[in-house]
Amino acid sequence: MASNGSSPRASRRKLAQNHSESREFASARAEGVGAEGVGAERVGARPLIGLTTYLQPAQTGVWDVRASFLPAIYFEGVGQAGGISVLLPPQPVDAGIAGRVLDGIDAVIITGGRDVDPAAYGGARHPATDEPSADSRMRDAFEIALLQGALRRGMPVLGICRGAQVLNVALGGTLHQHLPDVLEHNRHQQGNAVFTTSSVTTVPGTRVESLVGHTTDVQCYHHQGIDRVGEGLIVSATDADGVVEAVEVDPARHPRNWVVAVQWHPEERLDDLRLFAGLVGAAEEYATQKTM
Repeated sequence: MASNGSSPRASRRKLAQNHSESREFASARAEGVGAEGVGAERVGARPLIGLTTYLQPAQTGVWDVRASFLPAIYFEGVGQAGGISVLLPPQPVDAGIAGRVLDGIDAVIITGGRDVDPAAYGGARHPATDEPSADSRMRDAFEIALLQGALRRGMPVLGICRGAQVLNVALGGTLHQHLPDVLEHNRHQQGNAVFTTSSVTTVPGTRVESLVGHTTDVQCYHHQGIDRVGEGLIVSATDADGVVEAVEVDPARHPRNWVVAVQWHPEERLDDLRLFAGLVGAAEEYATQKTM
């Protein structure tokens, strides 16, 4: 993978050529998906998955503008697992707006991105933490509101990297703002957009273990990590350094909720769709319950 010196783009091209069991499983779930796209008979049955986006300056051609965007590999993972992607740009929000957004989807993915503003969990900014901006604070507030609304209604949630941190903060947890200060190495984020391959061990009996097994190799790019775990969450995977690499809602408190968040980037391994397929399956069940 990217950690062996190849670029993330080259790694993704190589992975796209692999037809693993997880991809075959996800494709089988989405009946009607073929070379020409989704069969009309299945479009109504496939769940709608909302994915939060970036909001920051972006350049394309002669344009240099504020933009809402998301790397395509996120919604490629959703599509290959049998879902339909809907992008959710950060915007001013209150509980009513968050509710209207959630009314139109069957699950939500809180995606990767900039560091969460430490003020959201009562911290002072570390020099290595991204400088908060009006747009980044709006994204923080938008995603926290979506998470709080999704949790109240039992909607499936998948958090990815920053998304795991936002979930933890939304539930009263805190973050290590710079893991090299704690671990004395930077292997979780070596820089230059090169992902590091890490081995994580899951906690027996957790939903994450049921999805990815007892151990799995993952693609990491995070300099922050979960410190105090948020209320109602349990740790479901760690790495060799003891860094929390996945959390989920406590099944003893929320037995019906499918809420999983990982510090790694499953979209960087589209030969392994197990997390995306798990979310899409939960979203299908949630959508069925909504119509009953």
